[in-house]
Amino acid sequence: MASSMRSLFSDHSRYVESFRRFLRSSTEHQCMQEFLDKKLPGIIASIGDAKSEIKILSIGGGAGEIDLQILSKVQNQYPGVCINNEVIEPSADQIAKYKELVAKKSNLENIKFVWHKETSSEYQNRVMEKKELQKWDFIHMIQMLYYVKDIPATLKFFHSILAVKAKILITIVSGTSGWDKLWKKYGSCLPRDDLCLYITSSDLTQMLDNLGIQYECYDLPSTMDITDCFIDGNENGDLLWDFLTETCNFSMTAPPSLKAEIMKDLQEPEFSIKKDGKVLFNNNLSFIVVKA
Repeated sequence: MASSMRSLFSDHSRYVESFRRFLRSSTEHQCMQEFLDKKLPGIIASIGDAKSEIKILSIGGGAGEIDLQILSKVQNQYPGVCINNEVIEPSADQIAKYKELVAKKSNLENIKFVWHKETSSEYQNRVMEKKELQKWDFIHMIQMLYYVKDIPATLKFFHSILAVKAKILITIVSGTSGWDKLWKKYGSCLPRDDLCLYITSSDLTQMLDNLGIQYECYDLPSTMDITDCFIDGNENGDLLWDFLTETCNFSMTAPPSLKAEIMKDLQEPEFSIKKDGKVLFNNNLSFIVVKA
């Protein structure tokens, strides 16, 4: 029975739909919005001092929603200053959506956009080969380090291309989240895919410490409503199960004993809280700011 389980990443459309359900059921975007509104202005306060152009590098920029919010904060901080925004994104579909978003948006006159359809490691290899080590004023990696094979090497490289007073913003699930407990306890029972790593802010800060790189870490609370996961045959619940376990059709293919064990744990306080008849999974996020 266990052998019929396969990685969620083996079915792109199923992954996209389960991710969509996750965003709809979680406070992930509200959590990010709170950070961008309250913390980001202070973080970017000096990145463009005495510069005629601000160079921003977006790693895994996706469809651009968060990117444009970041750019808006930089514009507010440095009105009228030219911004060079380069995007590294491996999905052609996401880049097309990003371009559509830019086309619809006003007040982007002072921003130059360049998109590169490649992964962060492909970008790294390309610039190293050309020996064109462009320096950047702000680099951001929003929820993308799970998809990098050699994270310490990636951190070291991007830190090396920071300009004076520049910073890197990394968003990743917190070591205090339910994800940390879920992956540690059940990761070995679930189908692995080399596309995605189980990594939290605890792992990341340890890597940064080992590299001797300075950083600050902010944790913000976030939850995901997983109540539907406890309703047998519920379509939304089944898709959330897939997202939680990174397994395609988990409810249909997992051994019943494994599903029952995880289901029991998901209701425990270290994974979730119960509020107003709902089960809210701990989706806490960490925002790590790396200094040049």
